Amino acid sequence: MQKGVKGVKGVKGVTPDVLKWARETAGYSQKDVADILNKPIDLVISWEKGLSSPSYSQLENLAYKIYKRPLALFFFPEPPDEPEIKQSFRTLPLFEIENLTPDTRFIIRKAKVMQISLSELTDGINPSEEKIFKDISVDKHMKISDLVKIVRRYLGISIDDQIKWKKNEDALKIWREAIQDKGVFVFKNSIKQKEVSGFCLSDKIFPIIYLNNSVSANRQIFTLFHELAHVLLNANGLTKQDDGYIDFLEGESKEIEIFSNRFAGEFLVPNDDFEQNIDNNIPDDQSILDLSNRYKVSCEVILRRFLDKGLINHKYYSLKVGQYSNEREGKKSKGGGGDYYATQAVYLGTHFLNLVFSKYYQGRVTKEQLSDCLNIKAINLDKIESVVFSRG
Repeated sequence: MQKGVKGVKGVKGVTPDVLKWARETAGYSQKDVADILNKPIDLVISWEKGLSSPSYSQLENLAYKIYKRPLALFFFPEPPDEPEIKQSFRTLPLFEIENLTPDTRFIIRKAKVMQISLSELTDGINPSEEKIFKDISVDKHMKISDLVKIVRRYLGISIDDQIKWKKNEDALKIWREAIQDKGVFVFKNSIKQKEVSGFCLSDKIFPIIYLNNSVSANRQIFTLFHELAHVLLNANGLTKQDDGYIDFLEGESKEIEIFSNRFAGEFLVPNDDFEQNIDNNIPDDQSILDLSNRYKVSCEVILRRFLDKGLINHKYYSLKVGQYSNEREGKKSKGGGGDYYATQAVYLGTHFLNLVFSKYYQGRVTKEQLSDCLNIKAINLDKIESVVFSRG
């Protein structure tokens, strides 16, 4: 074995460039890694320069706990050809890319794996009979209200249906199922970086949307339609709570983000219905809340609609958005707990679970392959299977 710093024996064959690539793509600095390992930064620098190598236990920690990559990858002669996040999300300015945390970056990598899994499970054929991203032709210069009417008809959900729903959670579930019925898989995950509401990975066969289950249902709903606009435009996207970054964009990237925001707002709060339920005075807190409950959207979305119509100014809008943000921060979180496998079933969604289990029952995938698809140990597959059966 190759000797490392202070006589520690390092593993032979570890590629320094791969160590550096894995760290950078995970979103860590050399100091971050040194602090996690409780080692001097000089040691991490030495590994990445090829002057020494990590021990086997250190390499395991780097691979599985920090960088979350297969151990064998670190013995490759060079880093794999994997698109960088800044290439995948061209509508984000560089400073927003750099602010993505390791947890967020890992979930984006998981999403890419899910796309590959979907293709492998179905021999590259999307199982949905209707595919919204193929059937509806979208141009970012088209009139938003016209597109909203087309998409609502395609999904088969009217504004009257939407208003009758009792809770935001019901609305989120119904919208999610409607979009999945039209060929777009919608997954969830608990993203620790709460300012990230979700993202989408566009594709000609398997576009997918990921929602951050750590944020409110009405925020997830807006994100779902913001990212659906990205899918229709065949562009990857990432939704943030604060969309101020749009001011730093230029050209097509800025047009796409503005279009996606307007589409989501107009879709969830159609202009014709909105005008019938407001007066021309500056809205008070109760009227904003009533409209939020009517359309099953956040108060911020309602405020944005008032701003777009010129009924409030930017100062009032910013003041109220800040107020709502502070109120959310002041609320205590409910804490964790619950059934782990039921939670995973919610994250994966019935469409994906039904697909993978049907392939398993048909003998198209092995128990080990099913385990990999669901990221659950084979010995525990029966637990998530029982959740699938209990939900029909």
